[in-house]
Amino acid sequence: MGTNPMTILSPSRSDSSDLPLSLKAAAAMNTITCESSTSPPEPSKAKREPLKMLASAALLEKLGLGYFSPIIRLIAGHDVRSQWQQIVMNTVLPGVVIALFMGFWTLCSHTVHTDSQRIPSPAETWSAWQGMREFARNEAVKKTEFKASMEAIAQKWETKARDAEAAGKNSSASQYREKAENYRSKRYAGPPTFGTQIITSLITVGIGIGAATLIAVPLGFLCGLSPRFNLAMNPLIQIFKPVSPLAWLPIVFVFVTALYSPADGSNISRALLISAGTVTLCSLWPTLINTAVGVAGVDKDYLNVARVLKLNAWQRIWKIILPAALPLIFTGMRLSIGVGWMVLIAADMLAQNPGLGKFVWDTFQNGSTESMAQIVVAVFAIGFIGFILDRFMLALQRLVTFESQTL
Repeated sequence: MGTNPMTILSPSRSDSSDLPLSLKAAAAMNTITCESSTSPPEPSKAKREPLKMLASAALLEKLGLGYFSPIIRLIAGHDVRSQWQQIVMNTVLPGVVIALFMGFWTLCSHTVHTDSQRIPSPAETWSAWQGMREFARNEAVKKTEFKASMEAIAQKWETKARDAEAAGKNSSASQYREKAENYRSKRYAGPPTFGTQIITSLITVGIGIGAATLIAVPLGFLCGLSPRFNLAMNPLIQIFKPVSPLAWLPIVFVFVTALYSPADGSNISRALLISAGTVTLCSLWPTLINTAVGVAGVDKDYLNVARVLKLNAWQRIWKIILPAALPLIFTGMRLSIGVGWMVLIAADMLAQNPGLGKFVWDTFQNGSTESMAQIVVAVFAIGFIGFILDRFMLALQRLVTFESQTL
């Protein structure tokens, strides 16, 4: 009796061991093809969109903007009831506190006053803010008109220079062109606006915090790596850490006055450097201490791995110690920025750096209720900018470390 060809092409499990090797391979390939054809399809675009939105919500939390995460999850349809509860909690509780604060503020505006000044109401503060914006717009128009007038005068001198060149009077032409450049380089001498003073303060605190970081991080690494160096530095750290900015500023004033002479037209004044130096001396200590603690607290297992891999000192610092210490380093930098931003206001007042501190002091000297309203606007601006700086450092910390806490 002959063999059925269909039996060979479709072998059963019991007699598959009697088949040649080539037929076994063909049967295996057939099985793989059948399994791949029945694999689950890729999720459709409609299913991928909620996943992208959930990823966006997680990113917002990582950037310190967790208030908006429940809204994104609600739009994605993820656990709708829980997200509504979270949105209500995030909105109602702060709203109640803000309403109580506004009521207390309004009460103080009617009861707290002196012979010449009183606490402005929320409505007066808002009106002062609108007035400051209008003043900034007017100053921008005046600055544009000033630049246009200077350019028109410069063009007249350029015309005279061309006429002088045509007449062969080259020396007169060069003088005319020099006058034209002088007019073009003239700066508008109007009073600074609130926005320009904010920018000046941000530049000042940026210089101060940058210098503090460049000093504090290397010193913190040395303190963390060497117990002897830490022992030597500890007295100076403990003595200078609590010193007030009002005590540091005269010393910084002497150093800056002796070592820096600004050129004509320079954008970096002595007052700016005095304020920035005061910020540096007051804000470097949190970064230094946290860096030292982070470096000294690196897990010994990591260091043992570095020894097994035979890493040199630089590789050990760059690949093992620095990543492990980054969370505490960034925590110290966040604390330093908070300290520096607070110190800056007092430093600007005393150094007469045209920033927010000088704005508050000059406005206070006017002695009117409108001036007090402008000071309240400055208080809110200082607090809001400080919050933004802290959120920025938190987002940067979470992007470069594995920390997930929200402080």
